[in-house]
Amino acid sequence: MVAAAVLFCGAFRGIWAQPKVLGGVAAAAVRRRRGTMKLSVDLQKRLSANFALDVKFSIPAGVTILFGASGSGKTTLLRCVAGLLRPDSGQIKIGDQILFDSDTRVDVPVRERKIGFLFQNLALFPHLSVAKNIEYGLDGCERTPAQQLTENILESFRISALRNHKPNEISGGERQRVALARALVTDPRVLMLDEPLSALDYPTQSQIIEDLRAWNAARDIPILYVTHSQREVFALGERVISLENGKILSQGTPQDVLEAPTHESLAQLAGFENFFDATVVSISNDSGTMLCRLNGATTEVEVPLSRVEVGSKIRIAIRAGDIIIAGEFPRALSARNIVPARIISLRREGTMVIAEIDAGRSFEVHLTPGACESLGLKPEQQVWLVIKTHSWRLVAARMVSVRQR
Repeated sequence: MVAAAVLFCGAFRGIWAQPKVLGGVAAAAVRRRRGTMKLSVDLQKRLSANFALDVKFSIPAGVTILFGASGSGKTTLLRCVAGLLRPDSGQIKIGDQILFDSDTRVDVPVRERKIGFLFQNLALFPHLSVAKNIEYGLDGCERTPAQQLTENILESFRISALRNHKPNEISGGERQRVALARALVTDPRVLMLDEPLSALDYPTQSQIIEDLRAWNAARDIPILYVTHSQREVFALGERVISLENGKILSQGTPQDVLEAPTHESLAQLAGFENFFDATVVSISNDSGTMLCRLNGATTEVEVPLSRVEVGSKIRIAIRAGDIIIAGEFPRALSARNIVPARIISLRREGTMVIAEIDAGRSFEVHLTPGACESLGLKPEQQVWLVIKTHSWRLVAARMVSVRQR
């Protein structure tokens, strides 16, 4: 894996002719040129009888998040773009340069694609210092330019003091910075990161995200970033492409994709815990809402209006953190859904209490220990669930025609 990782690092021989620092008009020209560069992907790759990657998208400069469950095809997609895995068919382009085309039999070698790739396991050489790990990617460069480029990237990622340390002598966050610096020192045209921060704590993640954003503000290249973390999606992503079983489910802004998921699998990844089958009872075009009855219960809830008809079978979802528990019947609220319920169980998990609530159907509700204590909540207690209409999401629908009704 180490050898594979560094294939990307020594790929660029033309970089050495660039000035150490571009300023003024030169820097602006580089940003404009790179900012118009798109990564265009249209590929198919079958890995087994049960899985085939089949995707088509085009992304501009900036960070695009690849989001999906394990086995959805995210890493396979990155490996195809990098040239580590040959697609069965399709085309891959960076700007006007074709990297792969099955029709014309173009397949640019890995070392010539000018792509930076950071693997999950970092792939640092344990016997080399931090500086030598980074310099290894500059194989073929004259010694003085290589040293200067290394010093520049060490400073950019705040690891200059670690230049003589070995990987086993520094922290996990510092090793992550070194691996990222090595992927970037060659000034790639596209950067691909496969869950680079998953093993780090939140403060360290935030610092590295800040460094990466600053680096790309000056370069303005397309970045494909694989993560399962919603925090990383909203902190770093400008666009999201969600994958399931090798296909694109949806793409758009983080707000569009994760706050209004159109598929249950995506809603689960986006943090929705409660899913219910329901039937549309009535529709109010004036208020932009519809009343739905939860299947197997008499419970009715008001949800945002969608393109369905009365009688349509739908599936709706809500996050456990978007539900409020009231110990007494609440009055004078803007929330439209006030549902009588009974506490089934309460359990503490870290800094959160998870309540299982019977409201005709079972709801999971998250609240703080302080809220639980102040309300005096206990199993079998009568409570009310307070839910805003627009906290509900429609994740599936089956239309029912007038004749069927």
